[in-house]
Amino acid sequence: MNYPIWEITTIGGGSLIALIAIFHVYISHLAVGGGMFIWLTDVKGYRDNDQNIHAYLKKHSWFFLYLTMVFGGVTGVGIWFIIALVNPAATSTLIHNFVFGWAIEWVFFVGEIVALLVYCYYFDRLERKHRLFIAFLYFLFAWLSLVIINGILAFMLTPGTWIETHNFWDGFLNPTYFSSLFFRTFMTMMIAGLFGYVTSVFIKDQDFRLKMMRYSSQWLLYPLIGLIPSAFWYYYSIPEPVRTTAFELNPQTHPFTTLFIFTSIILFISGVVLSLRTSNTLQKAVTLILLLIGLGWMAGFEYSREIARKPFIISDFMYSTSIYQSSMATLAEQGVLATARWSSVDQVTEENKLQAGKELFNLQCLSCHTVNGIRNDIVQQTEKFTHLGLVSLLKGQGRVQTYMPPFVGSADEMEALAAYLASLNPKEQSSVPGSYSNNKEPVDIPAFDKEKSKYVLLVWNDLGMHCISDSDPWFVIMPPANTLEAQLIKRGEAPEIISEGVYLSYQVEAGFENPANHVRFWEHSQSNFGHALEKNIGMFGKGMSGRFDFHEERNSFIAAAIPVVPYADDGSYNPYPYFTVSAFNAETDEVLISTKVVAPNSTEMGCQNCHGGGWLYNNMAGISDETAKNILLSHDHLNGTDLYEQAVSGHPKSCQSCHADPALAAEGDSLRMNLSTSMHGWHANYMPVQGAKACVLCHPANPTGRTQCFRGIHSYIGISCVDCHGELDEHALSLLKGQKAKRSAVRLMTHLTVSSVDSKKEVNPRWPWMNEPDCLTCHQDFQPPEEVNAYNQWTKGMDELYRIRTDEAGIRCIACHNSTHAIYPADNPLDKNRDNVQPLQYMGIPLPIGSNKQCETCHMVAMEDPVHHENMAGMFRNTGAFK
Repeated sequence: MNYPIWEITTIGGGSLIALIAIFHVYISHLAVGGGMFIWLTDVKGYRDNDQNIHAYLKKHSWFFLYLTMVFGGVTGVGIWFIIALVNPAATSTLIHNFVFGWAIEWVFFVGEIVALLVYCYYFDRLERKHRLFIAFLYFLFAWLSLVIINGILAFMLTPGTWIETHNFWDGFLNPTYFSSLFFRTFMTMMIAGLFGYVTSVFIKDQDFRLKMMRYSSQWLLYPLIGLIPSAFWYYYSIPEPVRTTAFELNPQTHPFTTLFIFTSIILFISGVVLSLRTSNTLQKAVTLILLLIGLGWMAGFEYSREIARKPFIISDFMYSTSIYQSSMATLAEQGVLATARWSSVDQVTEENKLQAGKELFNLQCLSCHTVNGIRNDIVQQTEKFTHLGLVSLLKGQGRVQTYMPPFVGSADEMEALAAYLASLNPKEQSSVPGSYSNNKEPVDIPAFDKEKSKYVLLVWNDLGMHCISDSDPWFVIMPPANTLEAQLIKRGEAPEIISEGVYLSYQVEAGFENPANHVRFWEHSQSNFGHALEKNIGMFGKGMSGRFDFHEERNSFIAAAIPVVPYADDGSYNPYPYFTVSAFNAETDEVLISTKVVAPNSTEMGCQNCHGGGWLYNNMAGISDETAKNILLSHDHLNGTDLYEQAVSGHPKSCQSCHADPALAAEGDSLRMNLSTSMHGWHANYMPVQGAKACVLCHPANPTGRTQCFRGIHSYIGISCVDCHGELDEHALSLLKGQKAKRSAVRLMTHLTVSSVDSKKEVNPRWPWMNEPDCLTCHQDFQPPEEVNAYNQWTKGMDELYRIRTDEAGIRCIACHNSTHAIYPADNPLDKNRDNVQPLQYMGIPLPIGSNKQCETCHMVAMEDPVHHENMAGMFRNTGAFK
């Protein structure tokens, strides 16, 4: 930030450094190992009294001199030049802290030059002991150069206590110093063997050539005995958090570690092959290939080491953006643009937003990303996201995927950078929403005679809203599976819940009889969606009319998993289709009572808000193919899966195939978090808005949307999602704590915050669909609440859930008060009283069944005592809700 930006957007500064550094490191390691090779080979020549070896060594040493001194020296200067341009801040830090280390290394380098020149020019004139001494001096100076440089290179990965002390020796003798020194020393020996092949393969005498090829193979193979254990030592001397970030979380690391391991195996095999008697042509070809493989071998190691530092260039001290970790808080408060010395923009305005965004990109992204470039192309990596999605990425950057440095700056600067990134991938504007059923005609209320009717039939949907992912060719989050429950009450002074001698049937309203014509679930379900759905696949075979089953434990009739969808045959979108439910005498088939109930279901899941692609259905609902593809590609990138390829090949999966989900009785994979925890835990780290706005970005409850599923009395009086479930961070924390044995859950909890309780320690864990907010937390003793905050007080199990709990008489709470999020009186966006049919049918007012002293609804006589629960005899307070 305190230096000018070298704006190379196509190639990228990191690629230029790599291009020069890989060659230099390859040759500089040869300079060390090759020095040992020359010294010990000369010793061998004298010991064996073999003039052929001396003659070979004379030629080899000149080849060695030209390669290491000329090419190695030029690339060494090139590295200083390129790092000073690309990372001047980091270069300055290294120079200021290790200037005497560099000076010592240069002294050793001068010693290398002098020793090698003397050895080559005076090869035939030096006595044996003097020549061997000069050869040893060269090796010693070369290895001591490695001793110094290794300390500085290792420091960048593991600075250790230098972060606190800034002491030279604390930084130099850092946690990976000795392990990396041993590892690199064995590498230099192997590289010496590789280049030994280069000069050996041109020996004309076949027997002597084979002898030197085998000798070079020893240099390639024997060091593996030390290389392998030193590699493990090196790996485990890296602090565990750094190892996790580098080798588990960062997807860029795996190709290069794989390259290093794979090329190591090839080098071993090739070393064996070249030790055999083969044709000279084959030997030359294999040698040339081995030199290139050796270069890839070195590249695999160096890239892995470089990437392992991410998100830092100097671990825990300076980010790859050249921003000091200690400056993050100040920059977040003051803003980056106002602080950066070489920025042409000081603050963000509407007029300069894109220019400011570009400046921020140069300051915080350009060090790792290119623009339409050859590596880490930001255009390609952001093309799948909307502007909101880009803001979300910046918000969560560095939180979960810790190999990325966190974005730093003001909210305006985050918006500006997102706007600039979005401008690199201009997208078409959304079209006008299509047809939406919005029938304002009076609700057709079924007949009921308070004096003569013998039965009251109470029917409800078990959840208040069933979300459906109609992305079936790609994946399934939730299938079309709506469940209705009912209790039949025989009226009288002492009403009776009827379970025998009757049967209940259901029939969807006209236009919704053919769900398979509107969603593609059944085209893929039989073989693709995994055990989680396949073991219950029969439940999706139910038609849009049928009978209820009686559930003894719940004391209710249940019609489970009815495949209703929000798409009507006339092309309109209706998330609240009616079902007519009738109770019959089992012997005579006489209709005892009929009523209506909505089967709420919605495909208005807001994935497209961030992942792009727009809506599938008439620009108002549904997960489009593009959105689904973007989600799968992101999942595969982050988790190393191949879900996109499986879907393309005709084998989409359900999320529950891997993630447990009590809603579908799916066991999932025990190694992974359950579905609700994964979804909320991940997205909470990225969500750029707070409060109920965060909830409605994904759930179909947006006040401007087509579903508006939060439609009950709580919504009317101003209670929002967060009053019961907590802020998104808190909601996610409670779920993550329920899975805290899994390391991924702990990682996701790190940056989440709380506001409803004093600390994260106070958050109580919960299991989705089993431990939910308890109504009695606010309505203590069934009284009007003094304070509205149900967060962190979870039901203990199924029996305490609102949708399962019964009153003292065995009547289910939900039967009288209606479904969750649609508590009577509910204001349905499609038609005000669409959810209130049953109270209107039985009482003439859209209030909870039996409220406002209407006990005669079931008892047929006035009741003096509140049989079902306390406060039942009181009058409904919020009368404005049903005017």
